[in-house]
Amino acid sequence: MDICHSGNSLKEKSDRPAAEVDLLRRKVLGDVVLPEDPGYEEARKVWNGAVDKRPAAVVYCANTADVIEAVTFARSRNHLVAVRSGGHNVAGLSVCDGGIVIDLSRMKRIAVDPQRRRVRAEAGLSLGEFDAATQAHGLATTMGVNSDTGIAGLTLGGGFGKLGRKHGLACDNLLAADVVLADGRRVRASASENEDLFWGLRGGGGNFGIVTAFEYQLHPVGPALLVGSVLHPYTGARAAMRFYDDFCARSPEELSVDAALVTAPSGERFFNITACYCGANEVGERVVRPLLEYGAPVESKLTLVPYLQIQSGGDSLFPRGRRYYWKAQFLDKLTDAAIDVLLQAYARAPSAGSLLVFQHVGGAIARVPALATPYANRDARYDCFPVSIWDDRSEEHAAIQWARDAWNAVKPFATGGVYANNLGDEGEDRVRAAYGENYLRLRELKGKYDPANFFRLNQNIRPEPTA
Repeated sequence: MDICHSGNSLKEKSDRPAAEVDLLRRKVLGDVVLPEDPGYEEARKVWNGAVDKRPAAVVYCANTADVIEAVTFARSRNHLVAVRSGGHNVAGLSVCDGGIVIDLSRMKRIAVDPQRRRVRAEAGLSLGEFDAATQAHGLATTMGVNSDTGIAGLTLGGGFGKLGRKHGLACDNLLAADVVLADGRRVRASASENEDLFWGLRGGGGNFGIVTAFEYQLHPVGPALLVGSVLHPYTGARAAMRFYDDFCARSPEELSVDAALVTAPSGERFFNITACYCGANEVGERVVRPLLEYGAPVESKLTLVPYLQIQSGGDSLFPRGRRYYWKAQFLDKLTDAAIDVLLQAYARAPSAGSLLVFQHVGGAIARVPALATPYANRDARYDCFPVSIWDDRSEEHAAIQWARDAWNAVKPFATGGVYANNLGDEGEDRVRAAYGENYLRLRELKGKYDPANFFRLNQNIRPEPTA
C-alpha cells in the first residue's frame, strides 16, 4: 500500500548530518525532530495506523519562511520530501522513509471576512478548526466528512463534502492560494495572478508546490441542517438500493444522500442511508419524506443537526491510528446487475470493519466544465468504494484482499474514473483516470513549475520532458 521513491537520506548525503540539521534548526522558527529525539515516534505517525515509515527528519513549520527554508535545505541536498498537513492520505504519502517531512500542521491562522463572505486559512488547519471559525459567522464552504482531515490535501485533490452538490467542490470555491515552489520562491495564484498555476491547484494535488494558505468563497449555512437517516435490513437491501438510486437521480442540488452497506457489532448487516438538506427546512422536509417512508426500515428519523456535528459525524468511525484501506471508483447508476454484484461482494466482507460506501456527487459539481479545473470526473453520480478498517495486524491480509476483490467485482459497472483523494498507491494509469483529458495539460504545467519532480510523494504527475 505504501510508496517508495528514490532520494537521499540525511546520513547518505553528508558526512556531517548533525551540523546540517543544526544549521536548519537555527534558520527555522519551528521545530526539527530527528529519530533520536523524544518526540520522534509521535512525529512520524499519520492518520492511517497501517502506515509505518521512518523519516530522517520532521520539520514542523511555524510560518511560510520556515517552509521556504525546509524546501531550500532539502532541494540543495537532494533529499526526498513528503509534505504533511492533516496526514490523512490513505497510502501514507505525507510521510516517507529516510527523507524529510515538511509538516504544516502548526500553521493555523484563519481570518474570516463575513461581509465579503471570504476566508483566508493557513494550510495546517483541520476541517473541524476551519468549520468552527466560519460557522461563528454563519458561513461555510464545502469541506470533507471527517473533522480531523487537513484542509490542504482535501482542497488540492478536489474536496467532497455535504455542501458539494449545492456549492461545488472545495477546489471550486478556492479564490487564491499562497504557494512555495520547488525553487523556493513564494508566489500567489488566483484568477488574475499565475493563472495557469491556479488552474492546476484546483484538483491537481500537491504536484506544483506547497500551498501555505488558501482563500475561499463562503456561503450562508446553518447553524443547523435537516438530516434524515434510514436503516434498512439486509433482506430488503436490494429493493432499498434501487429506490436509493431513483431517489438520488431526482434529488435537488440542495440534497446530498450518502449510503453504505454496513455491519453491526452483532454481525447483522444493513443498508444505511443519510440525507443532508442545505436549504429551507420546510422544503427539505417535503423532499426527504419519501426516503423515510419507503419500505420497512429498522430505523428512520428526521431531525435538525448542527452543521459542526454533521461535519464530525464520521469521526468515531474513522479515528486516527486505526488501520485503513480502500479503493474507489465512480458510478453513474446502480443498475440491477450492479446491485447484485455489490450485495454479493459485501456478503463476503470479513468483519464489522468492512463497509461499502456510496458518496452522492453531481449537482453543482457537474455544472462546472470538465476542462475548467484538473478535476475531470464531474458527471458521475456516486463515488463508490469498499473500506476496510482493522486493528490487529493479523487481520490485514483478509481486510485488504476483500476490499480489492470488491472493487474488482464492481469495476465493470464503473465509469473508469476515480477521485484523486481516494487513490492509494495504484500507478500512473489510475492517476490518468483521475484527470482524464486534463492529464496532458497537467504534465506541461508540472514541467513548468516542478521540472525535476521534487514534489513527487503524491498522486504524481510526471513532468512533460522539455525540448
